Amino acid sequence: MTTIEFTTTTPQGAYATAPAVSAPAGADVHSLSEVRSGLKLVQLHDGLVRVTRPTGEVLGYVESFQHPDGERFRAKRFLPRQRRFIEIGEFWSRSDATDCFRFA
Repeated sequence: MTTIEFTTTTPQGAYATAPAVSAPAGADVHSLSEVRSGLKLVQLHDGLVRVTRPTGEVLGYVESFQHPDGERFRAKRFLPRQRRFIEIGEFWSRSDATDCFRFA
């Protein structure tokens, strides 16, 4: 059984979609999340960022991976009614991958 932990950044009444992430000892907790272009980004681990609306609705994830030409970023849109993800595209920058959630 998975325990879901609500944090001070979880809107009241919202459902958590993933367990809360604890910051390493001595790390700045605010560095784990940022707001960009009206979307909230939460760093889940080194290669994965959750993208949400300010209301807490999960839009999808941006994951980084190594490509022979350098680091790439894959955007995946969450479809709640179908309970699955679809790949939106691959990008050379995290900001480009994040921006596609504003228009998709």
